[in-house]
Amino acid sequence: MKYNEEYYKKVNRLADFLSATSDPKMKWMWGEALLGYALSELDRENGEEKYTRFLCAYCDYWAKRDPAVDQSDTAAPGLITYAMYKKTKNPEYKSLTDKVIDYIRNEPRLYLDCLNHLGNSKKGRLYPKSVWIDSVMMFSVFTSLYAKENEDTEMLDFAARQPKQYASMMLDKEKNLWSHSYWVRAGRAYPGRDLFWGRGNGWVIAGFPMILDNVGLNHAEAPEIIELYRRTSEALLGCMREDYTFSTLLKYDSYRELSATALISAGWLHGVRCGYLDESFLEPAVKAFEACVNAIEESEEGVYFPEISGPTIPLPLLPKLGYKSVPLGKNWSYGVAALIFAAIEYKKCLSITN
Repeated sequence: MKYNEEYYKKVNRLADFLSATSDPKMKWMWGEALLGYALSELDRENGEEKYTRFLCAYCDYWAKRDPAVDQSDTAAPGLITYAMYKKTKNPEYKSLTDKVIDYIRNEPRLYLDCLNHLGNSKKGRLYPKSVWIDSVMMFSVFTSLYAKENEDTEMLDFAARQPKQYASMMLDKEKNLWSHSYWVRAGRAYPGRDLFWGRGNGWVIAGFPMILDNVGLNHAEAPEIIELYRRTSEALLGCMREDYTFSTLLKYDSYRELSATALISAGWLHGVRCGYLDESFLEPAVKAFEACVNAIEESEEGVYFPEISGPTIPLPLLPKLGYKSVPLGKNWSYGVAALIFAAIEYKKCLSITN
């Protein structure tokens, strides 16, 4: 596969447009957290400081407001505050990061060694106590990175245990695809019934190699993480649409969804680059990335990444209809983040294979 610089530049133009037109007073929430982290990683890949001012403004805003860290989704901003603390050594950014670490370290475990996804938030009091596959990206990636760089063995082991424990609850052992959540009181994956959410499986494929990079191949849990990652990757090959994208519900007639496509592309490119996957995944990964980039809309009005499904929860009633009815939008923060992750891996992977 040949590296095309224009694909990479197009994603950079998208990142530039979104950061230039977004208010840095973004929500203290998972989507904004992933976008900020992706921008910081893009700066790192490009050897620039293009987005640092924007991200520091975000941290400064929240340092004055004492945000609630009460669920996995509000732990995710630690990805930004930690990245900016490493750049600036600003003690306020460290305090925000420590707040996330304290939550992850001390929040009561719901089942096995896993946290209630909605934690002790207001939503968490209303929704069934449950573990969600989203938490792979929302706090496990951050925890593994923080633990590695701070030589925190306890936290590193905690992060490394998560994939296996999630699999025991949410992985369909025959189809090797993941349910969205596990309801603890009911004792089962939910929604089940072969309803496999595309973006949720994308969290697995993009998140597991990030965790592997941090825990290291010598960690006792690494072989199992690799095995789960490979099994799901093989299963997802059979779910690709003819245009190399994925649907919002895998194996069902539902609309194509580009945040899932970008996440899976990013994870496969990462896996090929690091040797977690063989090179047979390179072509579908590149084709998926190209399909996403070709969907970008550029005009005098701006740069937009479309076909991103809105925030999604496993509804207690009519879950299939719930997934298929989630509206599509453009430039949702987490969708752009997924595409930036894929672009970075596209550049890294093909610069090696070329």
